[in-house]
Amino acid sequence: MEQLYELFGIDKVEEFRTKLDELKKVPGSMISILNEAQEMFGYIPFQVQELISKETGVPLTEIFGIVTFYSRFSIVPAGKYKISLCLGTACYVRGSGQILEKLKENLGINEGETTSDGMFSLEAARCLGACALAPVMMINGEVYGRLTPDEAVKVIQRIKKQDLSQAAAEVE
Repeated sequence: MEQLYELFGIDKVEEFRTKLDELKKVPGSMISILNEAQEMFGYIPFQVQELISKETGVPLTEIFGIVTFYSRFSIVPAGKYKISLCLGTACYVRGSGQILEKLKENLGINEGETTSDGMFSLEAARCLGACALAPVMMINGEVYGRLTPDEAVKVIQRIKKQDLSQAAAEVE
């Protein structure tokens, strides 16, 4: 429990424990519990999975299996900017595979990872529902369509520049 307090603070952990106490009484509520954990912590680290297992009596291996099966859940912290690149059929035939490779190269990470500075995380999506704009990338809910690999990198560079400018303005 001490590790959780250090990671997220006592208030946030206790707030989660209160919600967990309510949800664990509902049969079949594991997905709801994990959704709550994902929302509150931004990811579901091993320590949170252990707490859920201890409090619900569900084996840790089962919880880990659920967390790693569903793409909704993550066991690593997401970046400040969460990049979802569509690899659905329409996007893929229009070059999203090459965009993915270019983003991985530019960011220095693979799918499901976060940059060491915590700024970007990269995930592949099966469909973002914007096939007419293929290939499509979404960053924190904002859609970028009809991309080329170079344009996708320019979007990332623009976000980095804006983020640095914003941080500098906050310091002044």
